[in-house]
Amino acid sequence: MNKDILAYLEKLLNAPSPSGYEEPARKLWRAAMAPLAERVHGDTHGNSIAVLNSKGAPRVMLAGHIDEIGFQVCYINDDGYIAFKPIGGFDEGIVPGRRVVIHTAGGPVHGVIGKKAVHLMKEDDRKKPSRISDLWIDIGVSSGKKAKKLVEIADPITYADTFLHLRGGRYVARGVDDRGGAFAVGEVLRYLQGRRLRAAVYSVATVQEEIGLRGAVTSTYGIAPDVGIAVDVTFAQGPENDKKNIGEIALGKGPVVSRGPNFNPKLFDLIVSVAKQRKIPVQIEAAPRGTGTDANAIQLSRAGVAAALVSIPLRYMHTTVEMFDMDDVANVVKLIGETILALDGKADFVL
Repeated sequence: MNKDILAYLEKLLNAPSPSGYEEPARKLWRAAMAPLAERVHGDTHGNSIAVLNSKGAPRVMLAGHIDEIGFQVCYINDDGYIAFKPIGGFDEGIVPGRRVVIHTAGGPVHGVIGKKAVHLMKEDDRKKPSRISDLWIDIGVSSGKKAKKLVEIADPITYADTFLHLRGGRYVARGVDDRGGAFAVGEVLRYLQGRRLRAAVYSVATVQEEIGLRGAVTSTYGIAPDVGIAVDVTFAQGPENDKKNIGEIALGKGPVVSRGPNFNPKLFDLIVSVAKQRKIPVQIEAAPRGTGTDANAIQLSRAGVAAALVSIPLRYMHTTVEMFDMDDVANVVKLIGETILALDGKADFVL
């Protein structure tokens, strides 16, 4: 990955974009897509759509959600402490003691998430997990009046952690779930530049996935694709994972292609066949029911869409240190790009 594209990925992963507040990441994505697409546009929901070869067939939609989990200001007390609620799903045990940024009309306001010191807790309380309802944000002011001059009710909040290169191809950031996927579906358009393309490609950075696949529902309905491929993240093996329950997925061993009732078997077979022909490493994941990804919304749109899910292996999902391997991201882009190149107007996914 060249330095300019890596710099763009870093900016995208650092951009604050809790569900419903995706504007900073949305602007970056659309600007990056502008030179690669026939047109880039939005919709009233906030989805971003980049179109390539719009008159082609079949019509293919790629979806990676650009939102992340976050928080929202819900109350400011007289002493200036801020109560907050989650946007999306959190492990409440890792929330205390974190640095956060409140994104306000006047710019970022930094703070910390506080809780009662362990020294002051009763023995029983020390054993209980932290609850967000018992925590607060301290922005370093002495009164509610001062806090309210800086922060408004419903301002969004993200952790302050940013992009970090560990070593080799391993990186960590918050929001890889799923701005890594939004990055990948956009980079497919770069991969297809100058290639003999028969399909029409609609690359979509969807919104509000973390609160119910909402952007995928509306964008799929509007685009009405014949084929839909979602790019999300999935659980990579760590010391804590139970292989019997989640399978064996590893960082650096390639994209993960899901197989199960949420996915069109002909499209699954095509993706795996392309991977073998092009010598792209892939891992297979069993998905015995509908998934919690945009693929689920795509499959069920209108009269149904031939859907697939290609995932980036990820450790430590929904934390500030989501870890991925850059080779996996590059191979996701290559796999989807080559699959699209293998499609023509005669492609039939009817079962």
